[in-house]
Amino acid sequence: MLKAISFLLALTAAAFAQDSAKDAAQVWNLEKAYWEYVKTNDLEKYRALWYEDFLGWPYVSSAPIRKDHITDWITANTSKGVKLQSYSIEQLAIRVTGYIAINDYRIKADWATSKTAEVRTDALRITHTWIRTHGTWQILGGMSAPVNADGK
Repeated sequence: MLKAISFLLALTAAAFAQDSAKDAAQVWNLEKAYWEYVKTNDLEKYRALWYEDFLGWPYVSSAPIRKDHITDWITANTSKGVKLQSYSIEQLAIRVTGYIAINDYRIKADWATSKTAEVRTDALRITHTWIRTHGTWQILGGMSAPVNADGK
């Protein structure tokens, strides 16, 4: 009997690990989609990534914001003719526990000005907390900060 219980526990743990890895891959794919939506200026799809009761603190804001201001930083750039030209992201850590996932990564984003062809590079550290809701994952909270001078 003890062997049977041990076997069932091992199967449950293996299934949980597989689900967790699948969830982590889904969250990471949504994180990549996030930046594609920024690049294509698809604000509708971008907003759909955010949980209704989102609260976060982006580095461009002097105070935490809610979902109704989540696209402000994008429109502040596009209104000046600045558009995301290219980016590279580096996933550093992800943890999925049940219906919550925390994802930490770095990004280098190159922004181009249409009028002068001037390029600005932002290097950021980002943490997003995702929640599984209504059959998908949405961003529940987050914070970003400039990368340190040493690139970390």
